Amino acid sequence: MNLFDRETFERFALSLPAATLVHQWGNTAVAKVGGKMFATHGNWDGPDIWQIGFKCSDMSFRMLPEIEGVYPARYLARARWVSVQEGSALPDDELEAYLRESHRLVAAKLTRSLKAELGLASL
Repeated sequence: MNLFDRETFERFALSLPAATLVHQWGNTAVAKVGGKMFATHGNWDGPDIWQIGFKCSDMSFRMLPEIEGVYPARYLARARWVSVQEGSALPDDELEAYLRESHRLVAAKLTRSLKAELGLASL
């Protein structure tokens, strides 16, 4: 699955529990759960440079930038976000797993009542 394809990214993001998608900041697709961002897809570094950003654990935040094409995300690094450029050395199946984990990390921080409302009470 090529998640750097906009339609594929959006379909994948919306397949996660209670996920929504908005377009903001120009041409950026922003995946959210409970109104909180968990992933982005855009070309903010140039028209042909597609990137996916996501929140990750502290350990992943330290390890992922060691992979070619993965960087601390501009403006969001303090919140433990990374940016993965299309063509990076991060395999597609691992990127998919990190996006699922990002969704889980963000959903876990929602209030108990919001999680129940969204059907995410098990997180």
